[in-house]
Amino acid sequence: MLLRLRPTTSTRKGAAVRNQTIGQFLIALAARVPAPGGGATAALHAAQAAALVAMVARYSDGPKYVEHAGAIGRIRDTADELRETALTLAEDDAAAFTAVTEAYRLPKTGAAEAATRSAAIATALLAAARPPAFVIGVAARVLDLTEELLPIGNPNVISDVAAAAEAARAAATTARVNVEINLTGVEDAQARSELLAAAGSVGGLCDRADKVTGEVRAGLAS
Repeated sequence: MLLRLRPTTSTRKGAAVRNQTIGQFLIALAARVPAPGGGATAALHAAQAAALVAMVARYSDGPKYVEHAGAIGRIRDTADELRETALTLAEDDAAAFTAVTEAYRLPKTGAAEAATRSAAIATALLAAARPPAFVIGVAARVLDLTEELLPIGNPNVISDVAAAAEAARAAATTARVNVEINLTGVEDAQARSELLAAAGSVGGLCDRADKVTGEVRAGLAS
């Protein structure tokens, strides 16, 4: 089961991710701070994958591609939407992981405080597992687009379809470990099952990325 995200606009901590320069983000990523971290990085891999698909689609516009104009336009628009969704997930991940660190800092001197802290940690870990699980879903949708675009896109930029597939793979595999590290504290059985299913789908996504890249490379070698 792949979790599908309902696109939102993040207003929580970390919402500046989309407004940062690449250099600013990397400085923050390298710093000894809770977020951004691997989850936000996974989301940015997905955003780059979607952007690459949109670029190839835009280079596949014009009289030579009129037969596939409808599909090309839909792929372009979907990729643009997925890019924005992935950026939102990067922001959501940063906010969620910050909440985890705050939950661990709650006092635990008495039984009541310890119980409150444990509940807060469990809630925060579940919330932190969701953004990377959704990133896996975004990566799957980007791979859908690469598979559709490969046979009809502009051959002059077809290597970027492979680049998109590889970025989607990086998004999925990076997101998977960020789901798994939070699973230990997830107590809700249904949520845990959904998260495990999302993580378990990544192997198949890697196989699909391999196939797209392999077809592109075979075409370049011919």
